[in-house]
Amino acid sequence: MHQTYLRSLTLAIVLLLTSVPASAGTDNQAPVQRIQEEIWALPLPLPMFAYLVRPVGDGPFPLVIMNHGVSLNPRDRSFFPLVEFRDAAMWFAKRGYLVVAPVGTGYGAAAIDIPERGLYGPFFSKVGKCTNPNFLDPGLAVAQADLWIIDYMAAEKRIVPKDVIVVGQSAGGWASIALSSLNPPQIKAIITFAAGRGGRVDGKPNNNCAPDKLVEATALFGRTSRVPMLWIYIENDTFFGPALSKRMYEAFTAAGGRAEYHLLPPFGNDGHFLIGSADAIPIWSPLVERFLDRLQ
Repeated sequence: MHQTYLRSLTLAIVLLLTSVPASAGTDNQAPVQRIQEEIWALPLPLPMFAYLVRPVGDGPFPLVIMNHGVSLNPRDRSFFPLVEFRDAAMWFAKRGYLVVAPVGTGYGAAAIDIPERGLYGPFFSKVGKCTNPNFLDPGLAVAQADLWIIDYMAAEKRIVPKDVIVVGQSAGGWASIALSSLNPPQIKAIITFAAGRGGRVDGKPNNNCAPDKLVEATALFGRTSRVPMLWIYIENDTFFGPALSKRMYEAFTAAGGRAEYHLLPPFGNDGHFLIGSADAIPIWSPLVERFLDRLQ
């Protein structure tokens, strides 16, 4: 798409999905803010759509970017929802954040260019064969998209430029770890849920693609990462189980990375999808609140 066209879409497609009224907080919390939800078309070097939810008002607001996971099946990507992690995103917005949850390049409407010919849109998250996977570059590619989003939202004067939090789940969490290795000055903190790559090879639970290489790649990111991070994993995650996630954490911190690790009790049929459930918010939100409060 032409960038001028997308810029006009950014204004024209801003759809007010719902407006949630404010409510009083507890004695120890600020009142929950009234929020509104929108869909934006972002005119980035690689254009993408995004779900955006924010407090009602002009801002600027502190920014939260939420990175979603990966499907390696192009037809599955074509059915990817435009609004992902809605309940978790609204939780942040009610606390004063402008939340951008981009739909990655090669997903949703951008996944298939000419479906009758089997031609699919650009997709940059493949890691290659498990005999020699490339875990680093796909993470860094999504990290670059996050930096474009920060620059765009800052240029639009929507956000506080140096008060950015990045949240990622699964491969989106892995991209957030990759982003931390770049130490962007705009990033205040990073929070990951079930972060990793190469989980459930061939759809089999607890069948990982080259786990030793994943641990090595995590250590490589840790060598330069100095952003405060919160890592959340779940005991019954069938993509990245406790043994592997602990190895990743130990490798990352031993290399110099700053991370706080929490392993939560089993959740649902597969804890990997914790952040996608509204029922999980009372489980993870106290950890997130304490982590962010320490950064004040």
